[in-house]
Amino acid sequence: MKALLLIDIQNDFLPGGALAVADGDQVIPVANRLMNDFPLVVATQDWHPRDHRSFASQHPGRSVGEVVDLDGLDQVLWPDHCVQGSEGAKFAPGLNLDGIDYVIQKGTDVHIDSYSGFFDNGHRKSTGLEMLLQDQGVSEVQLVGLATDYCVRFTALDAVALGLKTSVVLEGIRGVELKSGDCAMAIHEMRRAGVDVI
Repeated sequence: MKALLLIDIQNDFLPGGALAVADGDQVIPVANRLMNDFPLVVATQDWHPRDHRSFASQHPGRSVGEVVDLDGLDQVLWPDHCVQGSEGAKFAPGLNLDGIDYVIQKGTDVHIDSYSGFFDNGHRKSTGLEMLLQDQGVSEVQLVGLATDYCVRFTALDAVALGLKTSVVLEGIRGVELKSGDCAMAIHEMRRAGVDVI
C-alpha cells in the first residue's frame, strides 16, 4: 500500500510564521490535491515543549542559526516555533484536515530535536510512524511539505533506510535555505540515497 506523508505543514513554517519558509504556503494546494490519490494520509507535526533546547532563547548569548552541542549532537538553534498547543503549531489554514488519517507528533522531548518524522535526530527514540506504516501494510511513501532541507530531507532518508519505496514531489516542498544551496544539496543527497524526486 502507498501512503502520503505531509511533513510539518504548520502555521509557524508559513510566511509570517516564527520560522517562515519562503512560499511555504504553496505546498498546501499540492498536498490537498494529492490526498485523493492515496488510501492513507499521515501528517507529521512539530510539537515542541516551550523550553525546547533547540530554541536559541534557551541558550543565553547565542543566536538563531548558530550550531551548538546538544547532548552530543550538533544542533542548529531556531527561533521558538511550533510550541505545543500554540497557534503556530496548528496545521495551516486551507489544509484539508478531513483528508488526514493519522497525525504523528515529533520534537516532543525537550532535550533532542526531531527533524525526521520517524526518529529523533540521534535515532534514540521512534515517533511511532514506522510502526504505524508497518501495521497498515505500507511499502511505499510519497512526501510533500516543509522544509526541503530539514524535515522533508531527514524523513525521506529514514524512509529509504527503512526499506520503503520513497518519492518526494518537488512542487510540493519548500526549504529554509539557512545557507544558499542547502535545498539543492538536500535534493542531491535524497536522490543519491535512492529517493525518487518527481
